[in-house]
Amino acid sequence: MTATGKSVASSLLELVLIVAVAIGLAMAIQAVLVKPYRIPSASMEPTLGINQRVLVDRVGKPLFTLRVGDIVVFHPPKDYSSCADPMEGENQGGQDSARACDVAQSQPSSVTFIKRLVGLPGDQLSIRDGHVIRNGVPERDSYIVPCQGGGACSFPQTITVPPGEYYMMGDNRPDSEDSRFWGPVPRAWIIGTAFFTYWPPDRVGFL
Repeated sequence: MTATGKSVASSLLELVLIVAVAIGLAMAIQAVLVKPYRIPSASMEPTLGINQRVLVDRVGKPLFTLRVGDIVVFHPPKDYSSCADPMEGENQGGQDSARACDVAQSQPSSVTFIKRLVGLPGDQLSIRDGHVIRNGVPERDSYIVPCQGGGACSFPQTITVPPGEYYMMGDNRPDSEDSRFWGPVPRAWIIGTAFFTYWPPDRVGFL
């Protein structure tokens, strides 16, 4: 092989190594640091629409401080069709209780949900016309779709979020399956917080 041939082969090998390292770094970033998610439903409208894409911070999970108002990706309970306490949330007949569900289930689902964090461990919550009353103070909720009546909009009896658990609700309050119906989310089920939307182009920006 001539010197020129060796130079070309060396350059190709170097290029292959660079590409391999770049792919490896991209995969590591997605697996550990930041992960993209697609919004599958209307439960977070108007903040996030169907098929909108967001980036979720995963690196800070062991360290980050969750705050009321964060948009969070997490695993819901394995049975997210009902509350572990049949007297809370919505019963099998579709009737809503005066109390939102405050009992966490024991097993997570493999699917992921995205909702807004509305209650921290120890918070006292009630829900009136879709608005959260947290520790006696109404939520500042200009981002929600208001409720127009209906049982799912109001759970007037106060509940307390258990230690180590978090209360999640969709911004589309009349049309969101969330903690009201299946309970709070243990911290271990939380994947990360959404911080940036990159699709569609007209909605690119920080959340």
